[in-house]
Amino acid sequence: MTHLTDLVANVNDIYWYGVIALLVFAGLYFSATTLIVQIRMFPEMLRTITEKPSEIDTGKKGISAFRAFTISAASRVGTGNVAGVAIAITVGGPGAVFWMWLIAIIGGATAFIESTLGQLYKVRGKDSYVGGPAYYIRDGLGWKPLAVAFAVIITVTYGFVFNAVQANSISESIRNQFSLDGGTSSLIIGIALAVVTGLVIFGGVRRLSAVTEILVPVMASAYVVVALVVVAINITEVPEMVTLIVGQALGFKEVAGATIGAAIMQGMRRGLFSNEAGMGSVPNAAATASVSHPVKQGLVQSLGVYFDTLVVCSATAFIILLSDPEFGGDREGISLTQNALASQVGDWGVPFLTVVIFFLAFSSILGNSYYGEANINFLRDSPRSITAFRALVLLAVIGGAFGSVDLVWGLADLFMGFMATINLVAIIPLGGLSVALLHHYLKQKAAGHNPVFHRDDLPQAKNISCWDGSDPLTHQDVADDARGLRDDG
Repeated sequence: MTHLTDLVANVNDIYWYGVIALLVFAGLYFSATTLIVQIRMFPEMLRTITEKPSEIDTGKKGISAFRAFTISAASRVGTGNVAGVAIAITVGGPGAVFWMWLIAIIGGATAFIESTLGQLYKVRGKDSYVGGPAYYIRDGLGWKPLAVAFAVIITVTYGFVFNAVQANSISESIRNQFSLDGGTSSLIIGIALAVVTGLVIFGGVRRLSAVTEILVPVMASAYVVVALVVVAINITEVPEMVTLIVGQALGFKEVAGATIGAAIMQGMRRGLFSNEAGMGSVPNAAATASVSHPVKQGLVQSLGVYFDTLVVCSATAFIILLSDPEFGGDREGISLTQNALASQVGDWGVPFLTVVIFFLAFSSILGNSYYGEANINFLRDSPRSITAFRALVLLAVIGGAFGSVDLVWGLADLFMGFMATINLVAIIPLGGLSVALLHHYLKQKAAGHNPVFHRDDLPQAKNISCWDGSDPLTHQDVADDARGLRDDG
């Protein structure tokens, strides 16, 4: 097992230089072509997330913008925000936090491009719309073999590898809380988690989104509030903490055992694992929403990057850094965050974080499972295939409860790199469609309308399946009424 862990780590250390270069190039390129949409349209992001869906079938409401947001947030806001940040800080030092922030801000533009494409190339499914990179690679670029490769990789990555990561973190946090050994306790935790997961994922995307709509906002908000309490307790030390983060990131301040290179690598890898900008995962959630214009989900999912990294990841970083940890040593995950919180607020911090981690990681398992299902449907539209996939997800959850922390996270990094590479290679040539849609959106906003889209409005886009006017919300009068812009008097 040690040899396999070392091999995966060595491959990641080389391969990820290329992935990071591609991510940064894409983020800067899309920031330029959209005129920094991720910053200048922040108020519009907040408005679009509240829009109600129309009926996609008689008596059946579509998935709302907010529900689509919580599906993606369920996958984003999980142990990457708690364990991943802890690993980044212990290995890369406090400077890793700065590089997390930077990759999030740059990545907001990439998230906009890929999620807008996810909406543009969505198709009608049984219970909702469905789509994602596999669809826009096949239909937008005509690269079916690459689309199939992406669908297989994301199914394995999210359905099995990432779900094993979440289960591993849940198991570690519970064992740390109750001072349990591995073995039998890990098995019991894994089986219990698999049972609860099965009750939700076998109910389909509507049951799944109903659960994430409640879990994600409540748990994330509770966690951020406690982090703010920690900041308030240590308010006089906050300026020194910020100076440490920026100083080590830019090489102005030395931190024992943690180099600038380690800070950049860990910060960007953990940041991408957490906010998923450019990976091609979030467009699968973005495609489910019934909205009047594809750009709306591009904006909503850009907001998700900020919520995940600048809010939730920062909360973890502040909890840890204000407890004065050691840097550049062995990787530490959930237990470091738990112990840091307990040192600040008292012994109740450990059980509190155990509960938060359980629900955040559990919601991530649900979001991850949906991403796999969406791509199983792309590969083969078969109820039996979905059932088999769900059963394998439960086995991955049980297995993850036993896994080695280093090996599980190493495999997550490797598969994440594969996904990001394929998706970025696809969205760079397709990005012009998202930019054209943004101009189309802004033109209607300037005329005082709630923007709507019909596929005839973008003749350069090939093979669009939906956006034919069948969704009532894509009609100008319905969209204006939904936003309260039309005056019939």
